Formats: sequence, C-alpha cells, structure tokens
Amino acid sequence: MRQSMTDGTWVSAARDIVRAGQRMDQSGWVPATAGNLSRRLEDGRIAITRSGCHKGFLTEDDVIGVHPDGTPVRDGDRSSAETLLHTQLYAHDPSIGAVLHGHSVAATILSMDEPTRALTFSDYEILKVFEGQTMHAATLTLPLFDNDQDIARLADVVAPELPKMRMGYLIRGHGVYVWGKDMFTALARLEGLEFLLACKLARLQKKG
Repeated sequence: MRQSMTDGTWVSAARDIVRAGQRMDQSGWVPATAGNLSRRLEDGRIAITRSGCHKGFLTEDDVIGVHPDGTPVRDGDRSSAETLLHTQLYAHDPSIGAVLHGHSVAATILSMDEPTRALTFSDYEILKVFEGQTMHAATLTLPLFDNDQDIARLADVVAPELPKMRMGYLIRGHGVYVWGKDMFTALARLEGLEFLLACKLARLQKKG
C-alpha cells in the first residue's frame, strides 16, 4: 500500500492512525493486540491497522490499505477480521472519515452485565460531543449487540440499527465502535463515550 500510495493523503492517514493508536493505548483502551483503527482515503480506499499489531507501538508500516469491500490492496497484507465492520460504516455514510474500535475495561464489564439491549446516558455535559447534540439535557442510547465470531453475520445484525445510532455501538464482552467525519472527531467521540462508560461503571460500583 505505501509503495503505491506515497502521497500526502496516504502519509496523513497513516500518521493519524499511529497517533490515535498511541492515544488509545495510553488510555488503556486497546490492551495487547486488541482494537482496530481506520481512515477513509480520498479515492475511497481505506487505511486500516494490520492484524495482530499492538496499537501502542504502531508504525506507518502497520497500516495497510483495503478496498471498500475489505479486500487488501496489496497481496499478502492481512487486516483485522473485523474489517467488515469498518467498511460497513463507510458504505453506510459517505461523510464518515474515520472509525475506531477499542476494548476498555468499562465497556467490557458493562456490556456483559447489562441485561437490556442498550445502555442509556442522560444529562451529562459530554453528550454534546456527539453529532446533533447541543445541550446536556438529553438522553442518548448506546446499542448492545451479542458478540459473534462470524463477522459477516454480526454486520447483518448491526446494519438495520445504523441509521439510529448517535453514539456508536457496543459488542458484548468485546468493545465499542465509534466514528466521525475525521480522525480528530472520531477520537473525541471515543474519549467522550469512554468517559461516560467509566462514569456509569463507577456509579454502579458505588451502589454495590
């Protein structure tokens, strides 16, 4: 990918992914080799993290290219098994420019303990980080989906709910997916969502 796309667009995308991976690692959201990050390129292809790499130690060589259908641009490259969940979002909304997936402690615990199909957040100032929100006096929901190693089947379950998603979504026992028009926006929303998840977990632990 880098050999065939060395222009400023590719370099910028790779650097965005490397910096975001470092930020997510510092926050404890991508332990071991967990998580995956991507950014859409101007020609429609997608820059995404290579399978099996630690996000806190990413280099530009750990970022590969895939076509909109998820197939690698360069023979021999292998992206995450969850690439389809990234390409699904880009196909759903042309305005999406970056997608982030992390595995935080709060997301994992809450998703496994919550009996309903969504987590609800109300009256937090940080809700304004999500698109369409201009005030804290609001209620947003984060959909929960059962984990499935068959990613195509999971994508089929997620698809009907995409038009209603304001915060992203959460896979049980797994982690969150968040997106934005660019990497800065996606990362800001991920940080906002992880703050909300941490607050909810802390409040539940206090009650317990």
